[in-house]
Amino acid sequence: MTPVSSPNLDANLAVALDALLAERSVTRAAARLRTSPAAMSRTLARLRRVLQDPLLVRAGQAMVLTPRAEALRDEAAAVVGRLAALLAPGGDVDPAVLRRTFTVQASDLLGAALAPGLLGLARLRAPGVSLRVLTEDWEAGPALRNGRVDLEVGAVDHADPETVVEELVTLRMAAGVRAGHPLARGPVTAARLAAADHVAVSRRGHFSGPLDVALAEQGLRRRVTAVLPGHLAAMALAAAGDVVCLVPVARPDEPPTPVGVAARALGLHLLEIPVALPPLTISMAWHPRHTADRAHQWLRDAVRRVLRPA
Repeated sequence: MTPVSSPNLDANLAVALDALLAERSVTRAAARLRTSPAAMSRTLARLRRVLQDPLLVRAGQAMVLTPRAEALRDEAAAVVGRLAALLAPGGDVDPAVLRRTFTVQASDLLGAALAPGLLGLARLRAPGVSLRVLTEDWEAGPALRNGRVDLEVGAVDHADPETVVEELVTLRMAAGVRAGHPLARGPVTAARLAAADHVAVSRRGHFSGPLDVALAEQGLRRRVTAVLPGHLAAMALAAAGDVVCLVPVARPDEPPTPVGVAARALGLHLLEIPVALPPLTISMAWHPRHTADRAHQWLRDAVRRVLRPA
């Protein structure tokens, strides 16, 4: 089998061939492609060598197409049209015709906060979109890179260098207790907070965290009676018993976020914590190959709308 020579793979030759066959004039084809007649004459000579046909021949004052050129004219126009469509920027995606399942990695609390809002937006504008939420047990960087996860939402602090990260909202921690909990009666001091029983949230089973560091600076130590892997289970335990659970909530100067919906649904009282704790920044992360994908852009915009309430 004879290998295809490189001139046959030159897309510029196809564009020039289309112009020459359509205009039947070197001068007009040159004007159409915004080049000089001399350059177009050289291109015509190259086309004649590649196709082994004169293509355009003079007939009196005009140029006429050879039978081979006539046979190529429609196909040349179609090829150039397909090239133009191939190299054109992607158009906007109509959410109404979008058919896609998005996989989002998030904690149980963020998954519960995101799912109703995302599915509500999908129901109204993109009924063909489905949502799969995976737990944080997945390794975010490789999962994003390998395409197993479309988007990670949470406290992103372990992403690969090429991962794109966008901050969404900054939250603070409040103390969640059941109605009638002794801590809800009277001012909450550091000493009273430390004296209460606590439930901690840690996927790795850690009993201590930033609150323990802040209390230790005042010579205090709290008692953690249970460690659970997710916030939803910890808040359910706080709603049913006399333990304190830390709950992420909006900062005082910002509107409430859906992250606090579960705490309100469980009837938890949210109390100010009288020690300084570091803020919790919620971000979303994705692999750069999805940055220009219009469908993925719809997903990211939907997440922003859910987690950044007006």
